[in-house]
Amino acid sequence: MIYKIAVIKGDGIGPEIVEEAIKILNKIGDKYNHNFDFNEVLAGGIAIDKVGKNLPNETLEICRNSDAVILGAVGGPKWDSLPGNERPEKALLELRKKLNLYSNIRPAVMFDVLKESCPLKPEIIKGGMDIVIVRELTSGIYFGEKYSKGDYACDSMEYSKYEIERIAHQAFKIAQTRNKQVTSVDKSNVLETSRLWRKTVNEIAKKYPDITLNHMYVDNAAMQLVKNPKQFDVIVTENMFGDILSDEASMITGSIGMLPSASLGDNNFGMYEPVHGSAPDIAGSNKANPIATILSISMMLKYSFDLQKESDNIEHAVKKALKDGFRTPDIGKIGEKIITTQEMGNIIVENI
Repeated sequence: MIYKIAVIKGDGIGPEIVEEAIKILNKIGDKYNHNFDFNEVLAGGIAIDKVGKNLPNETLEICRNSDAVILGAVGGPKWDSLPGNERPEKALLELRKKLNLYSNIRPAVMFDVLKESCPLKPEIIKGGMDIVIVRELTSGIYFGEKYSKGDYACDSMEYSKYEIERIAHQAFKIAQTRNKQVTSVDKSNVLETSRLWRKTVNEIAKKYPDITLNHMYVDNAAMQLVKNPKQFDVIVTENMFGDILSDEASMITGSIGMLPSASLGDNNFGMYEPVHGSAPDIAGSNKANPIATILSISMMLKYSFDLQKESDNIEHAVKKALKDGFRTPDIGKIGEKIITTQEMGNIIVENI
């Protein structure tokens, strides 16, 4: 079978880490007799530089006609002076909206061999951490009405019941495959959107009697993540809260360079990208950690292509590389085997 994949390498370290992910997919294709058809397209800062637009129409059309999308990273200080709608990051928001990728799944898993990199006390993370954050991705304050006038600016947070229902269903379904617990995070003591959020999630919960649901205010959730992260299984929340909490969770694992993400729509279509940004300060130096991107394509095999065995193969190959002591600079220390971006990709290929 041929799987059509749109590839957006993007800016900064994006091209370097995506190349390693493609290397892994080619190895998986050889081993399991799959054909991955890659179609490289432009978005972000590089698209601005080459065609004068952060998201060319051709890119959007090719993504729509693909089975999945791989994204490296977009943005950088080079384009910071541009107006909001013209910045590279706007391309990412438009891709999510126009491809209807309303569900962002971000696992935050503590690898045993990286526990020393965790900033929390050892007794807090004893026994590890395994959380999935399910973030609503195409509504909320990032997509609400915006305007500014002189010394005044306004961003509106908007949600419909339907938008909350579909992300809640996603969270409960994921919880059914895990420890059967969902924590819904909101700010319903202050925000009307959060009151609708809590009411709707409670209604959806009745359809999943096997799942334990609890609610938590976002400020408390931020504190609880560093106080006792093991209490969480699946967290479901709105767009901005999810953005912040998932980054916090990623740093608890030791490095944001380790965490993947999947942005899903209907019919198994998805866009897969690392949680981290474009890191322009190390771009071109062969120092970037490709593991988050490699684990993202592992998620792609599982969620979009239903290739569970192949997905597991990649995860085991990554774990073996780490267990064998190989580290990129962001997760390495003196005395460990510090290697380059390409070397990490090669080692994971060998493990596959």
